[in-house]
Amino acid sequence: MDLFSEIEEPEREELKRLRKELEEQNYKYYVLNQPTMSDREFDEKMHRLQALEALYPDMFDPKSPTQHVGSDLGKKGFEQVKHKYPMLSLANSYSREEIEDWVRKLPSNVEIVCELKYDGLSISLWYEHGVLVKALTRGDGQQGDDVIANIKTIPSIPWRIERNDVPDFFELRGEVLLPWERFEALNKAREEQEEPLFANPRNAASGTLKLQDPKEVARRGLDAYLYYMIGENLPGTTHYERLETAKAWGFHISDAIKVCHSVDEVMAYIAYWDTERKNLPVATDGIVLKVNDLREQEELGYTAKTPRWAIAYKFPAEKQLTLLKEITYQVGRTGVVTPVANLEPVQLSGTIVQRATLHNEDFIKSLDIRPGDHVWVEKGGEIIPKITGKEEKPTPDPSLKGRQMFSFPTHCPECGAELIRVPGEAAWRCPNEAGCPPQIKGKIEHFVSRKAMDIEGLGEETIDLLYRQGLLKNIADIYDLKPEDIASQERLGEKSAQNMLAGIKASKQVPWNRVLFALGIRMVGETTAKKIAKRYHSIDLLQWATAEQLCAIEDVGPQIAENIVKYFEDLGNLEILERLRQAGLQMEGEAAEEPTSDKLAGKSIVISGTFSHHSRDEYKALIETHGGKNSGSVSKKTSFILAGENMGPEKRKKAEDLGIPLVSEEEFMQMIEL
Repeated sequence: MDLFSEIEEPEREELKRLRKELEEQNYKYYVLNQPTMSDREFDEKMHRLQALEALYPDMFDPKSPTQHVGSDLGKKGFEQVKHKYPMLSLANSYSREEIEDWVRKLPSNVEIVCELKYDGLSISLWYEHGVLVKALTRGDGQQGDDVIANIKTIPSIPWRIERNDVPDFFELRGEVLLPWERFEALNKAREEQEEPLFANPRNAASGTLKLQDPKEVARRGLDAYLYYMIGENLPGTTHYERLETAKAWGFHISDAIKVCHSVDEVMAYIAYWDTERKNLPVATDGIVLKVNDLREQEELGYTAKTPRWAIAYKFPAEKQLTLLKEITYQVGRTGVVTPVANLEPVQLSGTIVQRATLHNEDFIKSLDIRPGDHVWVEKGGEIIPKITGKEEKPTPDPSLKGRQMFSFPTHCPECGAELIRVPGEAAWRCPNEAGCPPQIKGKIEHFVSRKAMDIEGLGEETIDLLYRQGLLKNIADIYDLKPEDIASQERLGEKSAQNMLAGIKASKQVPWNRVLFALGIRMVGETTAKKIAKRYHSIDLLQWATAEQLCAIEDVGPQIAENIVKYFEDLGNLEILERLRQAGLQMEGEAAEEPTSDKLAGKSIVISGTFSHHSRDEYKALIETHGGKNSGSVSKKTSFILAGENMGPEKRKKAEDLGIPLVSEEEFMQMIEL
């Protein structure tokens, strides 16, 4: 092999690797709504692949991601319809200099329409004789899923246009969006139901539009902005004129559209919206530039996957520099002490950010962060604010404390107990479980939660109120509450007392495995508690189990076993358990019922994501009913993953690495013949 062959071979291998990597990322972005790569990184890899394919024309492949757009085609029963006109993607640029070059290469005196680039899901609306007849997703660019039933739930999209000047057929393209306000409300509701959160409004909108239940789609509150009209014998000779016509017909067209006549006007538009977009009710991630004259568009033509008459400028990743005023500390239910950055308020992704997690002592020391520093704050996945670094700038307020080297507190900020750090763990922990207020209240909140004892009326605020009144000091005190204890409290009253006491009484029928979960033994989750309860049918039997015996239970490792043993060695816990027994809680239960079928016998199944037909709890019960085993983590022993919408990216990656199949909701129902 000569020298040139040795150089060439690695590049050919890189070409193959990039094709595979970009196809996988297209699938994650368009189908799963769970991208694991930033837009910029994706585009940089795409440009590199294009360069390699130009270098090695003998490796041309029409299936290469450079030759087609990503596909959002699903397998959930939507009719797939061929587009009348291909839906192509846009070429992306992250440099204002590149945008200037693109404009200058256009024909002289050309008009350019500048628009906001909305971050949602592309849609194509077909109207025949003024009636909406199809609503297609981009799909693979050649055909898309018809989601018309879901589109009809969006109030801003008209079903019928009652005008005489409407042509026999026209198509409007746009973006389906979930406004920030609805996005935050949706995630709050999902968090309360212990469901995985959407990473950003684009993922939420995409996932919502592919749901099977239009009623649920309507409840979530999608919106749409339309930005392109296409068809035969349409009014107007320019793109802008057609958008004005669509607006007159009642379509939701952005007021931010502007016709520009020079590079300077384009740059001024970009600069203005780079700041002002933060005040918009919906997510945007850039600016789209289009040649205004439709004849000039036709003359410029298309590449294999993008029009030459349009380009998108993507805004840089949004982050802000702000002042770290103070570091405070939060104590969680299990005693973990988490440092929190208190910031000078700053706007990010449509919301005001004043606080951000600092994770743990090691994280703070790695960045050398101290109060008074100017820190860069971003939103992880546009949800959770995080600190990513600092910048040396003069401190505007010399009185800010803590400019000395950072040191983590040695004692609990809530109860004063000396903190401990378990070897191998990054977190400091308060060991005073029975005397630390946040831990006490946190344990009570966990005990009354939906999947534990499910006691309505005892929310976070009420628990805090009763704790401050000395009426709730541990979970057993719940069963000593009297009507007058509750009714006499501010914002409660007799009706609240009746409802709460009814819920407390009903909780006495909660089965043994959920009681065990409700106790809040560290690392004993819902699934683990169920498996322990199957092996030990009463708390008396469990109390005397050794760590070695506990480790024989599936999914119970040495650390969980040690936590259980320690729990029963604590005299305070034993006293609380006796009071719960006296109150009438179910401290024992019958052995698990025999499966009604063996269709899933010998299979270990992991559930991930959200579902349309049944809840996660119902699917867990179905798995056990048919002889299968529920598992909370993916391993070589996993038979398959029951995968719903918005499956966790870590579980998906691990499944791919181990070659574990994903089973859809519909496939699972067929498997058990329901």
